[in-house]
Amino acid sequence: MSHRLVRTVALLSTGLLAGAFGYGAVNLAPTFHRVPLQMRLEFHTELMKMNSISMQATMAAAALSCLTLAWLARGRDRRLAASATALVTASFAITRLGNVPINHRINEWALTGAPADYAEILARWDLFHALRTLTGLGAFGLMTALTVWQPRASAKAGRQLDGAHRAPVTA
Repeated sequence: MSHRLVRTVALLSTGLLAGAFGYGAVNLAPTFHRVPLQMRLEFHTELMKMNSISMQATMAAAALSCLTLAWLARGRDRRLAASATALVTASFAITRLGNVPINHRINEWALTGAPADYAEILARWDLFHALRTLTGLGAFGLMTALTVWQPRASAKAGRQLDGAHRAPVTA
């Protein structure tokens, strides 16, 4: 598998991850706060059924492609890809250990009603979501930087080689 293909997959998958989390933070979360609680609980439950597979697949693709790129790359590119891998892994850990347990509680509340301390628990879900959004955006930012800087570095190296092999011009 070529560096270019792995870099493209890493950029795409971290972009999808950041976009999905960002959309949730900017659009879904504020909407959740404006609708009646029972509507939020029911919608959240249905949304998580859909997100479960697609978000896990996106996180896996992002983590694996960034890790593969870190393994293939050298120098600064390796450090950027490894850092992106760490941020995607953090997104997964935050999701799995923070949001998912609360999602299970929300599923129960949709059927049985929310407990007295539901607002604190939902605020914790929002905090975990904000954290995973930041880690997802960070991973995408690193992959974007790696991709943007890559062509310039290659072009500069190419110009240096051309100049080294060119015969001096005499008048």
